[in-house]
Amino acid sequence: MAEFIGSIDQGTTSSRFLIFNKAGEPVASHQEEFSQIYPQPGWHEHDPEEIVSSVHNCIEGAIETFKKDGNSIDSIKAIGITNQRETTVVWDIESGEALYNAIVWTDTRSQAIVKELKSRKGADELMQKCGLPLSTYPSVTKLLWLLKNEPKVKEAYKKGTLAFGTIDAWLVYKLNGHEKRVFVSDPTNASRTMFMDIHTLKYNPELIAFFGDDEFDLSNIHMPEIVKSSCEKAYGTIASGVLSGFKLAGCLGDQSAALVGQKGFDAGSAKNTYGTGSFILYNTGSKPVISTHGLLTTVAYDFDGTPSYALEGSIAVAGSGVKFLMNNLGFSFDSSKITELAGTVENNGGLVFVTAFSGLFAPYWITDTQGTIFGITQHTQRGHIARATLEAVCYQTKAVLDAMEKDSGHPLQELKVDGGMSNSELCMQIQADILAENKIPIVRPKMRETTALGAAIAAGFAAGVWKNFDELKEINTSGQTVFEAKMDPKDSTKMVKRWERAVNMCRGWLADDE
Repeated sequence: MAEFIGSIDQGTTSSRFLIFNKAGEPVASHQEEFSQIYPQPGWHEHDPEEIVSSVHNCIEGAIETFKKDGNSIDSIKAIGITNQRETTVVWDIESGEALYNAIVWTDTRSQAIVKELKSRKGADELMQKCGLPLSTYPSVTKLLWLLKNEPKVKEAYKKGTLAFGTIDAWLVYKLNGHEKRVFVSDPTNASRTMFMDIHTLKYNPELIAFFGDDEFDLSNIHMPEIVKSSCEKAYGTIASGVLSGFKLAGCLGDQSAALVGQKGFDAGSAKNTYGTGSFILYNTGSKPVISTHGLLTTVAYDFDGTPSYALEGSIAVAGSGVKFLMNNLGFSFDSSKITELAGTVENNGGLVFVTAFSGLFAPYWITDTQGTIFGITQHTQRGHIARATLEAVCYQTKAVLDAMEKDSGHPLQELKVDGGMSNSELCMQIQADILAENKIPIVRPKMRETTALGAAIAAGFAAGVWKNFDELKEINTSGQTVFEAKMDPKDSTKMVKRWERAVNMCRGWLADDE
């Protein structure tokens, strides 16, 4: 019988379930969008129960297609999970009830908390322990906001029933049925909380103590056990629905999953996922490299107890910038039309769009700014704005890659890409042109469901579908596209300098408000 692996891909705007064959090809899938909640400027929330129900619906839909094609569900050997990271859920460990909406990774409501944490003794030593800088991005600041501001969360804390986790932990807990209390997280997700020691892959009491205060001892909160990213038993089984009794056997945060799906198993390999945000991971091997140039240190994956690490550059706004043009400015109802619009002009017309809707992430880490457009004249057309929106992602990608080269000491040979925006030929050519000085080719695989494939690989290793990395070398290699720079490096350098000038002019926009 043919062997298949299921993959739950729980993203920022939608959930999906895909089924892959042993050759790494998707044979069935189903997708469902869920509500995006924006209660106040800078706030972004999800309904945790809606996320769970969307996953169940996606499983049902994909299995229906799978069976119609003549396949037996018994041929599905295991299921992997990949998920949006940092997004924070709090619930009652006994009842399984979510105590507040999930606070999404893009949310910036914890700015005042971050400012206070930065003033604490030992703040400058955190990165050496957990790999992350203090910002609104990691889960810990979202948890602190909930403790300080939500009565139901405070009450659960006092009762000793407060559970905290990222989306992976919440999903595993709910899919198993809350009464089973399968409460685990893998290192790629746990490394995004600021509670895990990046060197030991265990919770660090010193880190937990740093974030507490006289009112809240964070060691009294229930946190998920950290287990390997690929494990036959730790993640339990699905309790209900068409796949009831089927094993959950692997878990990776979405960006680590994309690196695995792009087969970035060797030190020096890198990928960029152009999704809601854009995330570049550079495999640094078996030892963490603590960045001195504004990058994060994270766990790439841990399949066998010997983790691989990565440097990461996180860009807050990528595909969400395109959605902004569609939903807020009415440019189009189809994201592909934004690319077409950008292609109606030869260049940006002198326009620079710093898409700092949630501040700027790596390598800048500027929190006191907002989205700003420079260079508007009577010549400016909608096409220029569309093109400048695509370019903003590409400029930030170059800044991250430059920082990675400085931290690692090695220039990148190629950049593997995936995610929604990578479908745009124009966007990928712009990226290659902006990297003209670096001479880094852009390599795009034909099958770009690499995030979901990464989760399937994690589960597949646990289930014995694949035994080692060598078996995966030929997966998803045929039909790839390579983009190389067509622009003169001097012209590219001028564009980059104008971008950097715009970034510097944005600094301090919110300083007076604070």
